[in-house]
Amino acid sequence: MQSFAVVTLGCKTNQFESAAIREQMLQAGYRSVPFEEGADLVIVNTCTVTANTDSQSRNLIRRARRLNDAARVVVTGCYAQVDASALAGLPGVALIVGNQEKEDFLSRLTALDDDVPRIQVSDIRAAQQAKPLPLTSFDQRSRAFVQIQNGCDAFCSYCIIPYARGRSRSVSLPDVVSQVERLIAAGYPEIVLTGIHIGGYGQDLTPATSLLNLLKQLRQETGVQRLRLGSIEPTELPDQFLDYVTTQAWICPHFHIPLQSGCDAVLERMNRHYSSAYFKKLLQKIRARRNDAAIGLDLIVGFPGETDAEFEQTCDLLRELPVTHLHVFPYSQRPGTPAAGMPGQVAGDIRKQRAAVLRQIGAQKQAEFLRTFVGKTVEVVVEHGESDGQLKGLSAHYLPVLLTDARPGELVEVQVSTATSQGLYGTPLRSAAEKN
Repeated sequence: MQSFAVVTLGCKTNQFESAAIREQMLQAGYRSVPFEEGADLVIVNTCTVTANTDSQSRNLIRRARRLNDAARVVVTGCYAQVDASALAGLPGVALIVGNQEKEDFLSRLTALDDDVPRIQVSDIRAAQQAKPLPLTSFDQRSRAFVQIQNGCDAFCSYCIIPYARGRSRSVSLPDVVSQVERLIAAGYPEIVLTGIHIGGYGQDLTPATSLLNLLKQLRQETGVQRLRLGSIEPTELPDQFLDYVTTQAWICPHFHIPLQSGCDAVLERMNRHYSSAYFKKLLQKIRARRNDAAIGLDLIVGFPGETDAEFEQTCDLLRELPVTHLHVFPYSQRPGTPAAGMPGQVAGDIRKQRAAVLRQIGAQKQAEFLRTFVGKTVEVVVEHGESDGQLKGLSAHYLPVLLTDARPGELVEVQVSTATSQGLYGTPLRSAAEKN
């Protein structure tokens, strides 16, 4: 059997698609090996959100060839979609597959010839539907991702994703239900809804529907016991939606919301359509409905033109907000976006310094949140892998938990004894299945 390895950069959508490609390869008779072993066929699922991720993608392709000088490399993902010609000349590249072409990935693995790399990338902006890749399992994962949507219509000034993923397209409601049913039947205790812009789910379908209606349908038809929402834009969290998700015990009390900047002038340059005051009010609404909700934010520092005063506005806002963790990214120029050509590009050392400041604010916020769980019982999905001889898990509030005496894939109740910078420590009591 020919060996293969899949290596993935980027978002949960890419991770989902890589898992589906891997499953197809196994069903076709290929043999999966770790990337480091030097497979005969290496599939690199790229990201292109920044120039740095482009560089990481190229480095992985070169490394695949160093690990096995006879390896044939298939490149797919967002970098392949927007700049296939930049990848075609790299050693070992035999095939470049666009994001839309992932739907029939296996059929494209014929007559690979790295001397004459083939480019199979269509204009994804013409895509009208989102067709989910079939998937029944996630190797070495205890949580299952379900793709409900693809593409984005936002066109933020720093982002290339609308060109790499196309317009916003929703997976049909019956297809989402089928995905969830299959994964529940396979024994996954947590379902994570993913996509590029999931808050806009259903607006393009006929008849139109919404993420709220999808959630209600999933509960009614699948009986899902634990579901987590992926990232949702701040403008797509209406009161009716918040009223529902904050009162349903089966929906994880965890919100991942991109803020990007706490300065209105920067938000305007980013083409983000809300203000810092709007965002603050939104988070207050969430906390008023669920005072223990985990709220994580995405932030970009050092955006073109960001002054010291504008950065301080972001810091001041974050100190006021009821957030529990931050994902901080120094701005990285992405060729092809309006922001890449904006005046006032911020020096790299300043971007790094500002990122460090925000990460410290985030660490303080998370430490405060972790301490509130000491002495409490939390529901944890036990994950594969260990840390210092202890099992790792993830609580419904998206907090890391270290524990013993449990099995990967279980959903267990854990009595929390200690909180440190590494997360929560506790002892399993009994599984959620036993409780029910």
